[in-house]
Amino acid sequence: MKPKSDHHLFEAYKRNLQREKKIVLTWQLIILVGFFAIWEITSRLNWIDPLLFSSPSKVIQQLIEKFSDGSILPHIQATILETVLGFIIGTLAGILIATILWASLRLSKIMDPYLVIMNAMPKVALGPIIIVALGPGYTSIIAMGAIISVVITTLVVYSGFREVDPNYEKVLKSFGASRWQCFKEAIFPATMPTMISTLKVNVGLSWVGVIVGEFLVSKEGLGYLIVYGFQVFDFTLVMSSLIIIAIVAGIMYKGVEKIESWLIKHTG
Repeated sequence: MKPKSDHHLFEAYKRNLQREKKIVLTWQLIILVGFFAIWEITSRLNWIDPLLFSSPSKVIQQLIEKFSDGSILPHIQATILETVLGFIIGTLAGILIATILWASLRLSKIMDPYLVIMNAMPKVALGPIIIVALGPGYTSIIAMGAIISVVITTLVVYSGFREVDPNYEKVLKSFGASRWQCFKEAIFPATMPTMISTLKVNVGLSWVGVIVGEFLVSKEGLGYLIVYGFQVFDFTLVMSSLIIIAIVAGIMYKGVEKIESWLIKHTG
């Protein structure tokens, strides 16, 4: 009877997990629908300035028009390409630098104050310098997306490396493992949850860097549309661009969650 009892307990546990997921999803939808409903109502009743804040109905109408004539697609494609590349480069570069710092204790001590100072610096302020150095094009915008996340990735991942239980490394060394083997078999896998958390943060940071870069130099992209909308007082265009950014950023975040679930399933 014991195996059957254990099976029932496991099934009850799975049902509770499914129930909790449904509750969370329901509340997320309620908040989303409620936000747009309040926005629409307050705009129609002039409780907020409809010129500045527009309304969901106007945004939807404009998006339908823009997608129908295809005029917005090149802007979306440009921004997504820049953001994804900036996200990947910034994350990989941060993990690589953190690995180098872990491999050399002396180098990590030397670089520690500089990393803290660089993290405190407003990376957005480096935009004009990057544009002058790399030229007004995709390269400088992608660099903005990468630079804004690379330092925080380095700091977080390196801290994760250092916080791994040192007994793991001692056990491996007792079997004759090299320092690199210790890193590959124990340190790096143990820090995987920290890296996934960093990916989630980097989704937002990459968007900030790319949009700021498009503010400064781009002739296409969602950041360019936001600036153009402000210039011509088309605030519906501004809100439409922001809604698209929110949707795509949400999709990227869900993609990172899928990667997290896959890693937990295959490495747990």
